[in-house]
Amino acid sequence: MAVCIKIAAGESLSRVFLQKGAAVERYDIVIEEGGKAEITFVTLPEGEICNDICVKFAGRNASCVLRGLYITRGSGRASYNITMNHDVPDCYSNQLFKGLLYDASRADFYGLVKVPAYCIGTEAYQANHNLLLSEDARVRTLPQLEIYADDVKCSHGATIGRLNEDELFYMQSRGISRETARRLQQMAFAAEILDTLPEDIQAQALEYIPN
Repeated sequence: MAVCIKIAAGESLSRVFLQKGAAVERYDIVIEEGGKAEITFVTLPEGEICNDICVKFAGRNASCVLRGLYITRGSGRASYNITMNHDVPDCYSNQLFKGLLYDASRADFYGLVKVPAYCIGTEAYQANHNLLLSEDARVRTLPQLEIYADDVKCSHGATIGRLNEDELFYMQSRGISRETARRLQQMAFAAEILDTLPEDIQAQALEYIPN
């Protein structure tokens, strides 16, 4: 499926895409001068879901916030390939993607922020964080910056980890069962994305986090 989004000058868009099953998705997003986009992806694969996302700034003082939460189980797989094209000066982008991976599931995150030499005043941030919740879960993550301009603010980062055993022990010492403590840690990890979602989509995502 291909989705084309064009945000006219001075206009704003807030959108959540809920993804289930198996699919290959293409998103082309163009933001004109002063436009604002806030787009969140919630990926709950029961097969393999591949996302190819391309954002292009077409006017100054535009902004784009991309968020994503993927929860993979069984042999499910979630893939994100994101290109953020800062083709004009004085634009802002912020990407935050988080993953919870169970069983033998997989995830791939490839992100590229491109800032040509003439695009001064750019602010661009990109982060991908993952929790592996079984010995067989795997994730590959590669956030990248391709910057040719001075006078910009840009950063990127990625983490892959597991639940904190010290925190689990502390919660258990306060009378919380280990199963509940594990779920609370996972919910806390995902809260930065979950808290931005409509209640119905948030409830569907929480169903994928085991008790």
